[in-house]
Amino acid sequence: MWVSVIPIVISVISLILLLVLVLRKDLGAGLRSEIIRLDEKLQGLNSLIGKTEQAIRDEARFNRQEIAQSLKNLSDSSEQKLENMRQTITNHLQAIQRSNEEKLEQMRATVDEKLQSTLEKRLSESFNQVSERLESVHKGLGEMQKLASEVGNLKNVLSNIKTRGTLGEIQLEKILEQTLTPSQYEKNAKINGKIVEFAIKLPGKDEEEVLLPIDSKFPIRTYEELLDAQEKSSCELVEELSKRLENEIKLQARDISDKYIAPPKTTDFAIMFLPIEGLFAEVLRRPGLFQSLQSQYKIMVTGPTTFNAILTSLQMGFKTLAIEKQASEVWNLLAAVKTDFGKFTETLEGVKRNLTAASNKIEEAEKRTRIIGKKLKDVQALPAQQAEGILGPAEDIEDEPRETE
Repeated sequence: MWVSVIPIVISVISLILLLVLVLRKDLGAGLRSEIIRLDEKLQGLNSLIGKTEQAIRDEARFNRQEIAQSLKNLSDSSEQKLENMRQTITNHLQAIQRSNEEKLEQMRATVDEKLQSTLEKRLSESFNQVSERLESVHKGLGEMQKLASEVGNLKNVLSNIKTRGTLGEIQLEKILEQTLTPSQYEKNAKINGKIVEFAIKLPGKDEEEVLLPIDSKFPIRTYEELLDAQEKSSCELVEELSKRLENEIKLQARDISDKYIAPPKTTDFAIMFLPIEGLFAEVLRRPGLFQSLQSQYKIMVTGPTTFNAILTSLQMGFKTLAIEKQASEVWNLLAAVKTDFGKFTETLEGVKRNLTAASNKIEEAEKRTRIIGKKLKDVQALPAQQAEGILGPAEDIEDEPRETE
């Protein structure tokens, strides 16, 4: 590229010099000759440059040919190496593929075997679970059928007036059994020729028992109709049924009051037991009904929870009375002990006098012993065996009777 530029530069310089010559004709002859000489040199230089350029072009052509041949040789060598590498890689890939296929086949066989065993195991477990659940469902259906039968029986029981009364009586008896002892209440107690379901025995005057009558009532039909009306949100029907329930409760309270309240054999009030808390709540919900039953008929209405609380209070009263009775007995016992203790004091004083007299006798004997010892101090003592031979053994000496004061 630079070789082709040089002639252009020289030509430009020559043109410039010619222009200078044309523009300055008044230059000296020496300068013109010098310019001519320079022009000749430039022409020679231009010729030399042309030759050099041709030589460079020839050299470049030769170099291009060598480079092309080298590139061809390199390309052929690279293609051969690439072919060899491709072949080697192909062989390796084929070997890897065969190895992978073999391993995949082994893995497939192993997986198939494990899947088969797992599938069989899972299927077996699933069948067992399904069987167990079916059995549970079958059992649950049996229990539901049994429950439905029991519900039907309960419905039949609740629809029968006599059986409803029996149900309330059974529940009442269970509560009494759990709270009181059998001696504290009486079942089917007879009052004025009438039989009341239960009566609690309370202490009265002169240790005579006073009975507290308890009777269970269960107006279930009206109560169920009231619940249905409340679910349907029928205000008028609810009020009508509530009034009917109130009247039924009042009639039953009057019946209990007329039959079973008979002082002094009984208390001046009786208890009406309602076996359902909801029914008891309806009685409390009616304005003034609870107070009216107490003031007009002397009847206390209770539900299961309230009745339990009343029995607990009565049980505490029974325990308090028992404690007071036992305290009286303990007081009498202490009075008797006090009397005996006075006699015991007299006995102790007599023993003390006897001990004092005995102590005086012992002191007197000690004094006499010391006196005898002083009198016998000049007498020579005999050996023990010889003294025993003269006086005899101590066991043979009989105690002389003591002189009483």
